[in-house]
Amino acid sequence: MRETRLSFKEMCERFEVTPRTLRYYEYIELLSPAREGRARWYGAREVARMTLILRGRRFGFPLEDIRQWLLIYEREGTEAQMRAWVTMADAQMEELRSQRRLIDEALTELVDLRDQTAAYLKKADDSSS
Repeated sequence: MRETRLSFKEMCERFEVTPRTLRYYEYIELLSPAREGRARWYGAREVARMTLILRGRRFGFPLEDIRQWLLIYEREGTEAQMRAWVTMADAQMEELRSQRRLIDEALTELVDLRDQTAAYLKKADDSSS
């Protein structure tokens, strides 16, 4: 069975990323497509890596952390990578919880200030009538 290969354009379309993003991921060595002349071809390995990269970005991981995590697989294998993932995920979950607390606090303050301002305006409108 022939391995499916995606062109640069197909890779951008499949993952809904810009050409600039895809080139950057190559530049920082997250992806290493096969090259034939000027053409780039992305096989199953690169597609899987891109899936993991975008998932990591969605969870808020910095690209360097993702790059290091992908290197663990190449150097030490799946189990080491999975152990690293658990550690990274624990730390990131705590970071996201902290960010959520800050957002909740800001939202509460904003609602209070908005309500106070609306009440003041209503009072001003009532007194001018």
